[in-house]
This record gives sequence, C-alpha cells and structure tokens, in this order.
Amino acid sequence: MKNISITELTNVIRSKNAGPYELTFDFIFKNEDIFNKIVQMDVINEELIAKLYKIPVEKVISVVAYKPAKAIKATIIRPIAAGDLGETDVYGAQQHGPLLAIEIPWEGSV
Repeated sequence: MKNISITELTNVIRSKNAGPYELTFDFIFKNEDIFNKIVQMDVINEELIAKLYKIPVEKVISVVAYKPAKAIKATIIRPIAAGDLGETDVYGAQQHGPLLAIEIPWEGSV
C-alpha cells in the first residue's frame, strides 16, 4: 500500500464562504468507487480537518458525505468573521490550501 495525494482522487477541492461565521470545504471525487472507498476509510473526518487548520475539533461543525455528488463537505467556524478587521478572504475562496497536502493510504489504481 502506498500513499496517494488527494488531488489524484478528486476533480475539485475548494473552499467557500458559508455565511459570515463559517467556511466550507468540498472534495468532489473522480468516480463513485473512489468516493465510496474514501467514505469507508473515514480518512476525511473532523480530526483531520482540525489538524490541517490548527483549530480545536470543536470548531469543526460537520463533515458530511453526499453520495449523489460523489462529494464530502466539511464546515468549520471561521477564525475571523467575514468582513471583520484583519479578515483577508471574505469569499472564503482561498482557504483550501491545507487540504491539498492530504495523503491517502491507497492500494490499486485510480
């Protein structure tokens, strides 16, 4: 078994504003088999998101698998409310960077 980058398993990894107090992250997988395997492995979970964003796990609101879209959505409390002094990304569109470092233990081809 080898580790594979999450970017090899997904078509889309993005972040976006989910209101003034939340950010949401989407992983949209290349196919249903990959999506099902990732969900079964439970590697994208509250603990991983908290670790990547250096926040307490309590600030991870949810991590939800949505089968019709072959997607996993994670939502966190924003570190700074949208539009507040010191906040630099009101749309939340530039916050997905840490997700790109995810490595998944993988056996077989993609």
